[in-house]
Parts: sequence; structure tokens; C-alpha cells
Amino acid sequence: MSELQIWLLVLGVAVVAAVVLFNWLQERRFRKQTEAAFQVPSVDPLARPGVTPRESSGRVEPALREPVFDAAGAPDLPEASEPRLHIEPEPVVEMPAARPAAPHTPPPAATAVTLPPAPYDELIEYRVRLGGDGVLANAFADAFNHSRTLGKAVRWAGLPVGTAQWEELQPWRDVHYQQVVVTMQLADRNGAAEPEQLSALCELLKATAQLHGLRVACDDTGEALERAQAIDHFCVDVDVLIGLNVMARGEGAVNLARIVGEAIGNGMVLGADGVFQLIDSRGEPLYTLCNHDAEPFSEVVEEGQTSQGVTLQFDVPRVPDGLKVFDGMVAFGRKLANEVGGILVDDNLRPLTDSGIEKIRSQLAQIYERMEARGVPSGSRRALRLFA
Repeated sequence: MSELQIWLLVLGVAVVAAVVLFNWLQERRFRKQTEAAFQVPSVDPLARPGVTPRESSGRVEPALREPVFDAAGAPDLPEASEPRLHIEPEPVVEMPAARPAAPHTPPPAATAVTLPPAPYDELIEYRVRLGGDGVLANAFADAFNHSRTLGKAVRWAGLPVGTAQWEELQPWRDVHYQQVVVTMQLADRNGAAEPEQLSALCELLKATAQLHGLRVACDDTGEALERAQAIDHFCVDVDVLIGLNVMARGEGAVNLARIVGEAIGNGMVLGADGVFQLIDSRGEPLYTLCNHDAEPFSEVVEEGQTSQGVTLQFDVPRVPDGLKVFDGMVAFGRKLANEVGGILVDDNLRPLTDSGIEKIRSQLAQIYERMEARGVPSGSRRALRLFA
């Protein structure tokens, strides 16, 4: 290699390095400008195409693993000290007497306007923010409808012009918004969000922003995907459905009329699907009762109608105060068994003894401790969203 070729090679490397450095500086400056265009609200501690469904094996025994990540607090910022002005005294000069001037009143200091935090759940959501001088809700109609086809739950929230209260964005309303936040849920019972789903939402809203001259900022998709995988793994570990069965002894059968009477007497309500539900004050089921045979329950049951058995089911992560509810379901199952002359068994048709029930209860306690530690208490709004 000649000396000229060596110098040309060195020059080429230097040019490439300069281009890379220039691009990095430009990207860093653009990010700062984009972030500065938004007033970033503080995180709400209660709320942060083709999906391959998670494999389900029906009712599973709880498998416990350690949490994948923890939340970190933000550092406190020091208060800015007020500058002090030192003025040197000027020499006194004899002047004719004059009327004293009115004292100067400094203008009031400008007060920074703090907007309320947007409804965004950092733990389970990916976020896109849009801002403008006041855009009509109808401008988001196409994006709003298309976002419903991305395979994960999407929430739209808007801050109307001249107000300090976020509301659910409805594109058919005659409302102008100064800020809009769109979030996608990172996991549910179908699994974690895919990269294509997050990218599709970001690109969809970028196109909308460009069309209407809005500012737009998408959260980092790589970090969001890590959170999606972590939450999904956690959900798999605690997503447990417990079933207790009241079965006939031997070759006999249980009387369905008595079963239905006991269910109604226990405060259960028959749903349109033929399944009895015990409903809490929120309208959410605590546990259910279904016919072990294929035929669903009906409002009218003949006295002689029988079945091989019935099943009580308890959706562990969706029920608040789960241990108390489980105890109530066990007591009701035992009452049913005594009433129809049956036996209380597990899914493998093994009789449930006191020690067996206590073992299940101990596993439940461990699951609920894990859910509390992760910030997803059983039966909470966050749990109902993840385990929908």
C-alpha cells in the first residue's frame, strides 16, 4: 500500500467519524427540543397486528418467581436561591428641593402554571403525547378508530383548552384540546405487546400530528418492550383459576333444583351464559357456579333434574380480599355437598380435606403477597385491566 493510499484511508476514517459525531449531536439537540415542547406531568402512582395468545392449561397451580423490576424514585431538586443585589452608595450632591417621587412597585413575579398529571400508568402502559394550540377532537377521529385495531387496549385522554382537568377524548365532541395523551396497555391475558404494535401506534399518531401541525413525542419503545415482558412474566406466575367440585358419590347424581335453590339463597345471580355469579358491590364476580355437565343452568329447574356435579370457580388475581372470599367459597361448597349428599373434590377428583384446603390457602397468600409487592393488588383497577 502506497503512502497516498494510507493518507486517503486515514482521511476517509476521519470523515466517517465526523459524520457520526455530527449526527449524534443533531439527534441529541432534536430530542431536547422535542422534550422541551411538552410539560411532562408527574407519574400517576395509581394509573403508568396479530397477537399470539399465551398458552393456557386451564387451572394451574401457582408458580412463584421473584419480581423482575422495581420502581425508582426521582431525585429531589435543590431550591434556587434568590439573587441578592449589592448597590454602592453614590456621592451626595446638593440639589434644589423637589417633590418626592412615588415609590416604584416591582411587577409581580410570573407564576409557573402546573398542569395536572395525565392519566398514564407507567407500570403497564406505553405513551404517546401530542400538543398544539387547540385542536378539535374530530381531528383524531381516524387515528382513534384505527387504534382500536392494534390488538391491545388503547386509552385516549385530552386536556381541553382553558381547563385543568383531563378527560376521556371522544372524537365526536365539539371540544378543543391543548394536550392529548394516548396510551397502549403493555400486557394482558393474551401476552405482552409486540414491537409492531407499539411502532404502529407511534407512527399512526406521528402522521396525525403532521397532518394537523401538532407536536408529538413517543416514549422509547425498547424500554417499553422490556416492561411489557416483565409484566407478562409476572402475570403468568399469578394468573391462577381455582376450582372446587361438588360431585355425586359413586354412580349417583346431584339434584340440580336443590343446587339452584342454595345458589339463590347465597345471593348468587344467574347470568345470560347459564352460570351463577356472586357479585360484589362493584359489579364484579367474586366466584362462579356452573353445571359440571354441558347443559347450563336455567331459571326454571324441574325437581327431578340431576347432574354429575357442579363446579365453583375462583379467579385469583381479579378478586379483592381473596383469602376471605376463598374461605366463603369453601364453606358454600361444603354446604352444597351436604345438601345434595355429594362430596367436595379437586380437579383431579381427589377429596378435599382440611389439610388440602389449607395448602391451597397458603399458596394463595403467597400469590397475593407477590401482587402487593409488584404494585398490582388483587382486585384493583390495575389487576382488572391486566387480567381482563
